[in-house]
Amino acid sequence: MRVRTTLVGATALLVSAALAAPAVAAADGPGGGRHTATRKAIEAAVAAGVPGATVTARDAHGTWSATAGTGDLRTGAPRSTADRYRVASITKSFVATVLLQLEAEGRLSLDDTVDRWLPGVVHGHGHDGRHITLRQLLNHTSGIYNYLADAGFQRAYFTEDGFSEHRYDTVTPGDLVAIAMRHKPDFAAGTSWNYSNTNYVLAGMVIEKATGHPYAAEISRRIVRPLHLTATSLPGTKVTLPRPSSRAYSKFKNPHGPTYDVTTLNPSIGSSAGEMISDSADLDRFYGALLGGKLLPPEQLKEMKTTVDTGIAPNVRYGLGLMETTLTCGVHVWGHTGGIHGSSSEAAATEDGRHSVAVNFNGDWSGETAPVLDGEFC
Repeated sequence: MRVRTTLVGATALLVSAALAAPAVAAADGPGGGRHTATRKAIEAAVAAGVPGATVTARDAHGTWSATAGTGDLRTGAPRSTADRYRVASITKSFVATVLLQLEAEGRLSLDDTVDRWLPGVVHGHGHDGRHITLRQLLNHTSGIYNYLADAGFQRAYFTEDGFSEHRYDTVTPGDLVAIAMRHKPDFAAGTSWNYSNTNYVLAGMVIEKATGHPYAAEISRRIVRPLHLTATSLPGTKVTLPRPSSRAYSKFKNPHGPTYDVTTLNPSIGSSAGEMISDSADLDRFYGALLGGKLLPPEQLKEMKTTVDTGIAPNVRYGLGLMETTLTCGVHVWGHTGGIHGSSSEAAATEDGRHSVAVNFNGDWSGETAPVLDGEFC
């Protein structure tokens, strides 16, 4: 099961099938024999239609990376193990970590209401921030409508024509919340579960209200710099990917239609729900540090790992910006998925953070990351 944060569709450079290069798997690095199943999983994804894949794993034996397929359908250039890519909803784990750090510092409580920090913002059509807690934002039990489901937003960012017109537009967090407030809540707060990106836009706004600094600045100060995540960035409104990077491709809602280059886009439509850029090595380092207790005190890490039933798949539960997945072999891993047009990612680590893996596909219409996790941990 994937919890995707598909934030934008794409149209730009129509890529002719005649320009598509054949998939070629990169050679394994040292210790590759221990990761044979992981390598086979990314090769299978490319064989199924993903343009290219990059994966990095860390364990007690060191770091291993591999690629498969193509990074640029026009030139045939391969993917790189150092590729930067849009991680989309993996951003949520960073946001939740900062809020839990603020709780540990006594600057807020996850039992505070949204209205305590953002008075009057969650209001209208049955939404009421006076009865929704910060914890319910983080575990998606708030019932707040997901702005991505709005029909107008869908037309603007999930269709070829709409994306062509709006791909470089800047939207504010307030704009995104306002879209959600035009709709009724999905359910009364605390009575069910539904994945809503609006929750994390609001969480980013709470971080700014509590600290006086933008959420991106707090993530950089508290996580990115201390962990030396040199490939990780919060681009704001910057439309390009830092190098090294591959091209990103989408087919919109037609997996059998033309392939479009969607590499450049304004990530403000993701905001604190999904704007970040990283690479696989940095994501391994982040989840390893998080699960290893280096970013949160034990009490807050326990809160983060207190999960609720998603009702989507029996093997996936959701904590505070953290997914608990039971793999086919019974192993439990913790992490998050992330999907934005042209990019599909997943990162996960074992309970102690000592073994981690992160994978990215540079296409959004084919392939599943779950077999990569099964290959690595099972």
